[in-house]
Amino acid sequence: MVTEAASGNKVKRVKPPKPVKPVQELLTCKSRKSKCFMKRIKCPVECPKVKPKNPKDKACFLDCYSPKCEAVCKSRKPNCNGPGAACYDPRFIGGDGIVFYFHGRSNEHFTLLSDSDLQINARFIGLRPQGRTRDYTWIQALGLKFGHHNFTLEATRAEKWDDNVDHLKLSHDGTELFVPEGHSSEWNSNEGDIQVERTSTTNSVTVTIPDLAEVSVNVIPVSKADSKIHNYQIPANDSFAHLEVQFRFFGLSSNVEGILGQTYRPDFENPAKAGVAMPVIGGDDKYKTSTLLATDCALCLFSPDNMRDEHDSLTMKYGMLDCKGGGGNAITCKK
Repeated sequence: MVTEAASGNKVKRVKPPKPVKPVQELLTCKSRKSKCFMKRIKCPVECPKVKPKNPKDKACFLDCYSPKCEAVCKSRKPNCNGPGAACYDPRFIGGDGIVFYFHGRSNEHFTLLSDSDLQINARFIGLRPQGRTRDYTWIQALGLKFGHHNFTLEATRAEKWDDNVDHLKLSHDGTELFVPEGHSSEWNSNEGDIQVERTSTTNSVTVTIPDLAEVSVNVIPVSKADSKIHNYQIPANDSFAHLEVQFRFFGLSSNVEGILGQTYRPDFENPAKAGVAMPVIGGDDKYKTSTLLATDCALCLFSPDNMRDEHDSLTMKYGMLDCKGGGGNAITCKK
């Protein structure tokens, strides 16, 4: 479009400035375990930045363990319809893309994933209205063990929910952490083996353990609408703040265990029945732990002093499955 601007008795034709093309960041995989080691990959023009200034914009992400070695756009918050998700009451989506539920019990701890070098437990909160035979439950906290370190992440209790108040409590090796509020503020351990980054001003973070896992977390309340639809009967003095979580795992062993971890095994046959409104997987007895950071479940494998054979690594490539919600409880995934 050309406009005209008057200057004395002369008329100048002024062209509007050309739109500035965003600078696309270049990313490099620095893990020697990756097939993309030291390759320089350009971010897509649709998401040119790894850390966009607007927290609602999609970010550039390079999956160093994808055979494609390409950068893609993704939300920096949990995708409850993607693989590795644990949301709602709680509904999981396994590494195989299949939806299942695990109810657990209120105020108890269960292992989500256990491998020789990584352990992830969850604490469940919940309530049981009169007449029900089981608890309604949600994930309130995560406990991670890696090497000889541990990390915890908890949703703190909120009588009345306020989005502007931070409800995250974090600790590393028993010491409480303070990560300044604000989009993209971060904390890194002295050894560089774990990073915590805020993905919004409050209540959302991504925890990264290089070469092991990436955990995207939101803290949310149980809404009045959900309580009414599902008849949760949430009391007026507790919003039941809990976690929405999505995991990405790197280099898991072929015999990985856990409620979610087992679904990443190459030989796993999901017992969840197709077509059932709420397919439930059991395992309370196999995956229960005594505390948030315990490794004493019946099938726990965590043993950081025992080095895993490098050839014993996961062969399934579910890390970048594209999953979308369909009708009812259906989730459709494609590579």
